[in-house]
Amino acid sequence: MCDMKRSEQRVENTWKMEDIYASMEAYNADVQKVQALLKEYEALQGTLGKDAECLLRALMLDEQISMIYSELAVYANQRYHEDTGNAVYQKLTGEVQTLGVQMMQSISWFQPELLALPEARLTQYYAEEPKLEGYRRQVEEVTRMRDHILDTKTEELLARMSELADAPANIFSMFNNADIRFPDIEDANGEKHTLTIGSYISYMESRDRTLRENAFHALYSVYRQYRNTIAAMYYANAKQADVMAKEHHYDNAMQQALDASAIPVSVYENLIGTINRRLPAMYRYVELRKKLLGVETLHMYDNYVPMVDCPDQKYSFEEAKEIVLRGLAPLGADYQELLQKGFDGRWIDVYENEGKRTGAYSWGTYQSHPYVLLNYHGTLADVFTLAHEMGHSIHSWYSNHTQPYRYSGYRIFVAEVASTCNEALLIHDLLDRTEDAAERRYLINYFLDQFKSTMFRQTMFAEFERDTHAAVQCGETLTSEALCSAYYELNRR
Repeated sequence: MCDMKRSEQRVENTWKMEDIYASMEAYNADVQKVQALLKEYEALQGTLGKDAECLLRALMLDEQISMIYSELAVYANQRYHEDTGNAVYQKLTGEVQTLGVQMMQSISWFQPELLALPEARLTQYYAEEPKLEGYRRQVEEVTRMRDHILDTKTEELLARMSELADAPANIFSMFNNADIRFPDIEDANGEKHTLTIGSYISYMESRDRTLRENAFHALYSVYRQYRNTIAAMYYANAKQADVMAKEHHYDNAMQQALDASAIPVSVYENLIGTINRRLPAMYRYVELRKKLLGVETLHMYDNYVPMVDCPDQKYSFEEAKEIVLRGLAPLGADYQELLQKGFDGRWIDVYENEGKRTGAYSWGTYQSHPYVLLNYHGTLADVFTLAHEMGHSIHSWYSNHTQPYRYSGYRIFVAEVASTCNEALLIHDLLDRTEDAAERRYLINYFLDQFKSTMFRQTMFAEFERDTHAAVQCGETLTSEALCSAYYELNRR
């Protein structure tokens, strides 16, 4: 665990959450506003067949409620992610989740009632009320899902169950971000190092194989102690997905997840099949890695260390921002101006602290600027993570400033385009600028590793999810032994 307390972070290295809510009074006022609007929304039940104005009112109210709730949810969860051990924000996040369930219950009548309207009636409504035209695609998305939307009573029941459905993920988040502790580790010289989830990858990139091996075994030996608990969480998550899918008349959870973005299951299967057919390219890479590292057996802790000698380069966050700004210059002056605005405007929570959520992400609301969570350690990978997450953020910024709220969100299927584009631009800029042969080899090594992670490893995760969810669908129980065996086999292959 990182020793730094949240209170010890310098303000300029933290995100500016007051840009969403300047005070808890403002936050609580919006909670009350959502509750009042939900009562107005519930009062519209049974009126959609009356006239076009009632349908428009329901759509506009739904949009208003959703927009305000998004502000509440992002604020509460990002405060919680600053320090997942903070009881105040644990409570705030729990309360906003409960409000979300209340919201789902209050709006659960809408889709069944909309689907009961004859097509001719909807056509008439569009002609009578021009403002409805702006909601046509939203309505069509509901009618597209006609076979999977249940009656009002059942949808309301499933809405109440959604809080229980989120429980496995919430429990794991608390366990992984707030409770788990790892022992200190030693390098080849016997020096001790603090091991955290945030620092783990930097140790995996070390040329010191002893340090890598010790970090690997220390991390996974701790997780191994809780393997049955973690397996139970995963199984509960997969089980609720299976139940929800069947209740909504889907063949399986994968079909339901993909149908939200109108993606055929064949696309998912084709991805896995294509990558598996390209595994010989991965095997060539692995042989090269083994040769260049000079090891007889390539272990999991040998997968991230650079294959070539590289300078023990660390980049300050100021340097990282300069590198990213320069590398993304092909996207134009407006884009760079937005990048700088994000850097200067405290869009980013930079450094790790005790209890902080692991990893990195971009999030935000329609009315606020985007936010980026990092756990920055100064590696080249961290520089690329900055470029990646700012790709998401500026994608969101442009979408929010171009589209109405109801159409501003983008599907996960296309979400990674902007971010990986930024990474590709950055690596090409670095390769174009370097005149040092050793640095060029290192950058090519990094680029190859990105292909390994983005193409092969992410698809391996997709295959693991497909197979484990399929097992649950067939009535199997996911034990720790079954999950470990499935994951081991995929890694081995």
